Amino acid sequence: MKNAKLQAFIPLFYIVWSDDLLTKKEFFTLQYYIDSQDWLSVEDKIGLLSRITISNPPSRQDLTDWKNTIEQSIQDNPEVKSIFELAVVLSKNDTTVQNLEVSFAKLENDLGILGEEAISNFKTKAKSFTVNQQAEASFDVRKITDLLDGEQAHIINKVKSIISRPEFKLDAAMDIGVYRQKVFDWCTILAKENLGNMAYPKQYGGGGNIADYFAIMETLSYHDLSLVIKFGVQFGLWGMSIQSLGTEKHYAKYLRDIGTLKLPGCFAMTETHHGSNVKGLETTATYHHETQSFTIHTPHPKAQKEYIGNAALHGQMATVFAKLIIEEHDYGVNAFIVPLRDEKGVVLKGITIGDCGPKMGLNGVDNGTIRFDNVLIPKENMLDRFACVNEKGGFQSPIPSDNRRFFTMLGTLVGGRIGIPRSALAAAKTGLTIAIKYSDQRKQFGPEGASEVPILNYRMHQRRLLIPLAKTYAVHFALQYLTKRFLNKSEEQMQEIEALAAGLKSYSTWSTTEILQECREACGGKGYLSENRIDALKNDTEVYTTFEGDNTVLMQLVAKNRLSEFRKSFGEMGSLGIINYVYENAKSAIAEKNPLIIRNTDEAHLLDYEFHLQAFQHREQTILASAAKRIKKLIDTGLEPYDAFNVVQHQLIAVAEAYLDRVVLEQFQIAIAAVEDEKSSAVLTKMCQLFALSQIEKNKGWYLEDDYMESVKTKAIRKMVNQLCWDIRPDAVALVNAFAIPDSCLGALV
Repeated sequence: MKNAKLQAFIPLFYIVWSDDLLTKKEFFTLQYYIDSQDWLSVEDKIGLLSRITISNPPSRQDLTDWKNTIEQSIQDNPEVKSIFELAVVLSKNDTTVQNLEVSFAKLENDLGILGEEAISNFKTKAKSFTVNQQAEASFDVRKITDLLDGEQAHIINKVKSIISRPEFKLDAAMDIGVYRQKVFDWCTILAKENLGNMAYPKQYGGGGNIADYFAIMETLSYHDLSLVIKFGVQFGLWGMSIQSLGTEKHYAKYLRDIGTLKLPGCFAMTETHHGSNVKGLETTATYHHETQSFTIHTPHPKAQKEYIGNAALHGQMATVFAKLIIEEHDYGVNAFIVPLRDEKGVVLKGITIGDCGPKMGLNGVDNGTIRFDNVLIPKENMLDRFACVNEKGGFQSPIPSDNRRFFTMLGTLVGGRIGIPRSALAAAKTGLTIAIKYSDQRKQFGPEGASEVPILNYRMHQRRLLIPLAKTYAVHFALQYLTKRFLNKSEEQMQEIEALAAGLKSYSTWSTTEILQECREACGGKGYLSENRIDALKNDTEVYTTFEGDNTVLMQLVAKNRLSEFRKSFGEMGSLGIINYVYENAKSAIAEKNPLIIRNTDEAHLLDYEFHLQAFQHREQTILASAAKRIKKLIDTGLEPYDAFNVVQHQLIAVAEAYLDRVVLEQFQIAIAAVEDEKSSAVLTKMCQLFALSQIEKNKGWYLEDDYMESVKTKAIRKMVNQLCWDIRPDAVALVNAFAIPDSCLGALV
């Protein structure tokens, strides 16, 4: 408001808009008053009325500016006791405004404003440690961003720049058909930017950089998760299945066109009756030696391919997983390239495609069903890296064991179990950024006679958001570790890496599901509005716990891997072996259980890295040994191994959880040890301590049952978690700013 006299209206405007809702009564009251003031020019009246237009509310910046102006004026003029006196001060003691005391008092009354109470709320904040907890960040945000982005900073910044363009503007109200086309168009843009082919060999037009590909997937996840999944299906599952399972002839024929999106495709593994059980797939690929061809066939409706991304609208070909049949002998699941549509999009003969229709989320992805009615494909369409049909029409493989060949084939596709948890991580980062920034500004209640307090200053709100923030930082470094191990894998390490990928996929996606629910609730009703993005993040990531393997099933795979490692170390798992295993992997367990340690509540001890890691290791090894001993006992009593594992399934999940907790903490600690900047290291150390102690607090029942801690210590840990949240609070906004998520991806709240 350029005219000083008009500043007199700022307190009234701020008060009526501060609850984000201007009622019709308030509007008409203000309109009548403004229109009745002869001292206002027509231009003045138009300008003032534009500030109270219900359909065009003031921006958050306007409200912040008004509030700052009011508080500064009161601070400079502490004698102010009423709205009218404040209006006079803001008008620079204009004589016209000075004569409005009676009409202003009537206007306040008509608006239902209690002037003295309103002024008291603007007065200098009470000397309350809750009110005054906000402070400047203790570290350089850019340095944390650089640490998080690492060697992929260049590609991450490129992707952020692209998704910030006007053509990538998000629209929560898009029709499903429009949305699907928009996602396809976005993928086309990304392909033109050479992002889709990033993981393919350079001789086929690719970038030859798998690390960059994973970074692209994660960064795109700040924007729209339908785009991420469509991108992942096309360039990851479809393209990488050709690269991983095929040979030179397939690379030369398909990879360049897949990478440019000239050849849209699908990854057709899942069937209606056999979701996670790939070995049980019923689609058949019958070989005919006389015609050098295969017949791809769906034997019954429940054997149809289901939930296949890119199938309903755009896919022209698919990598189809089917049982190879040669002369009526089943050689197990293999992969085949099967055409679905011609270049004009017309579905080919023998192919029946259905549309899965609207889903809970990811509605920009055209999931569909596919059935094959004796579809003929040439012999060369078998992806033959691990198995083929030789010139004599016989089955041939460099891997003689059926089981080993099957798991080797699936192991080449483990990249999906790295891309999905990293995508989930980005969604958690986005939700936390929205919720923490909102709660830093949103004020509610406060000490008597003082201003309202940012809700992030409340201890419970800090617990709700800062503990998940610490866990998200921890998961970030764990997934970086997994990615590096995958990129530098050796054949001997593959089983362990596959198990770790399966586990961290579950760990990250479950964490994201919990975090986004907490973010939604922490934002109150605002979190329920689509414009604020949390609903889309929640709905789109729900299925992350299911695809690329159901989380509960994957966690059993992790546990079985840990038991396998146990057996390698201690043979038949005799009692002595189990004791030795615990001793060798947690040598400090006995010392840690002495009466002084289990009751130790000293701050230095509770915050000690070594204590945290030993506590995690002890839980991991004890649970593992207990599960191994129980399985052995069940088998020794005559139970079949299959049934024994079924009996202890709940314990297997605990084995996997304890193992993953330890890995995540360990990698967080290792990452911090490499940080050279002292201020960055200090804040990350607090985050790591918060993660460790909050996980111990979460599992305090186990530690109490195991006599690893007494209640006096678990209570002290709870208090320390509260204190760490309090200590981290001044850095909370800076810690989410370090994610450097583009503003266009954060919704209206931020």
